[in-house]
Amino acid sequence: MKSKKIIGRIDKLDLPELGLSKVQAKIDTGAYTSAIHCSKIHIEKTKEGTGFLVYTISGKRLGQGMKAKKFKTSEFKLKRIKSSNGQVQERYVIKTKIKIFNKIYNTEFSLSDRSHMKNPILLGRKLLSGRFVVDVTEENLSFEYHQK
Repeated sequence: MKSKKIIGRIDKLDLPELGLSKVQAKIDTGAYTSAIHCSKIHIEKTKEGTGFLVYTISGKRLGQGMKAKKFKTSEFKLKRIKSSNGQVQERYVIKTKIKIFNKIYNTEFSLSDRSHMKNPILLGRKLLSGRFVVDVTEENLSFEYHQK
């Protein structure tokens, strides 16, 4: 049987492909898909007609004096996702890597306006399942593990 890491209800993680580190995330077993706070989400067409997804991750929400970063990718999907209030929304979903407990995982994030939420990242069951057990009394276990 594969052993699972214990993760708390909140942790800090890195998104190396996006150049982000120590970003606070809420661990949410009620959510299926992970989400990341973004703004200015839109599609741009090239002269050839190829579509690129463009989005901005606000530095203010990430802390550590980071400035807002604009990203562009041709690898994305549009998916129907049920929000926390039960409404189904169409959201863009990207694939990227996260680093947690010093291990890199490939995962998907839906791009969403989380400006009204305390944490800019939400980690859902799709990433957690089979890898982590959530202990809601703990916080920053991966971050503390990384500091050792």
